[in-house]
Amino acid sequence: MKKLPLLLLCCMLMTRAFSQQAGGFNGLDMNLGNLFRLSAAQTRSISPENFTGEKGKGGMAIPRKDAPANTANATNAARDLGQGWKVNPYVIIKPGETFTLGEIMGPGAIQHIWMTPTGTWRYSILRVYWDDEKDPSIECPVGDFFGMAFNEYAPLNSLPITVNPGSAFNSYWTMPFRKKCRITMENINTEQMTLYYQIDYTLTEVPADAYFHAQFRQARPDTASDYVLIDNIRGKGQFVGTYMALSVNNNGWWGEGEIKFFIDGDKQFPTICGTGTEDYFCGSYNFDRGGKYIPFCTPYAGLHQVIGSDGTYRARQRFGMYRWHIVDPVRFHKDLRVTIQDLGWRSGGRYLKQQSDISSVVYWYQAEPHVKFPPMPTRDELEVL
Repeated sequence: MKKLPLLLLCCMLMTRAFSQQAGGFNGLDMNLGNLFRLSAAQTRSISPENFTGEKGKGGMAIPRKDAPANTANATNAARDLGQGWKVNPYVIIKPGETFTLGEIMGPGAIQHIWMTPTGTWRYSILRVYWDDEKDPSIECPVGDFFGMAFNEYAPLNSLPITVNPGSAFNSYWTMPFRKKCRITMENINTEQMTLYYQIDYTLTEVPADAYFHAQFRQARPDTASDYVLIDNIRGKGQFVGTYMALSVNNNGWWGEGEIKFFIDGDKQFPTICGTGTEDYFCGSYNFDRGGKYIPFCTPYAGLHQVIGSDGTYRARQRFGMYRWHIVDPVRFHKDLRVTIQDLGWRSGGRYLKQQSDISSVVYWYQAEPHVKFPPMPTRDELEVL
């Protein structure tokens, strides 16, 4: 057998390795450095104009006054132009109704969600179920999931979440699934809601690693020793983000509280202990410049919402903050519990154990199964007071 020259052999091996690598690219984890990569992945999208996301099935609604619910909502506007002219761009979700926004057969991953719900955002509950699970892995009021706890618009410009004018909610969290996923919206309000939405996803092979989770919690007022952001996480995964909304019920600076991550069996003392609330959210010294709070939005952290008294009937100062652990996820192998202190100042240079109204959403990835979430608060308990 004729021996190949060493240089030629090396070139052949490198070409084969590159070919295998190119053939194995699944079209996920997109960034500017790999946008040129080709793959076998297929792009799909669900909206009211294509509820199934099927290829070649978008924009098929026909203007009909007798059409079934949520199949031709813009019939009147499209009556002169007909099929293909924005006949069903939104859905109406009636009081007490749970609407399935999309059901996707995998494997694949959601890469972007856009929506603009009307009404009271606290009264619209977003849920996502992965594969065959009966209990959701995502369960949050839709406003809180997108960093809008107070039902008031505020710009939010970060890597995984953006909120743009007029009330455009966007998620760029990668959400892989193996068999299927189901996304629903429940309207617990007494009035119907209108929802424009689009779910962009990729059908492709995905690693058998972890699933995306998001859980809402609140305390009003917070009377515990520490506010619990999350507990009872069991399994292996990584903590990737916190959104927290705080309504202060006392005067003075409110953010001295330390965040604590109890990882893999930690009991009384945590493995990770922060130095203050504004420090955890990547600010410093009360978020203060010149005696005023300074809102900010960055790719990984922000104080994006500051609401104060305006001389009318509105009470209390309110703050919305986010911190994404994208380059520094908190990894756990057995369990995780995360708390933050509700701590301010009182006279004499003493700490004050506050009783603020707090709500939060925690975001994490973990291998299934996950522990069932606590019950979602009732409509009255969710009301922004």
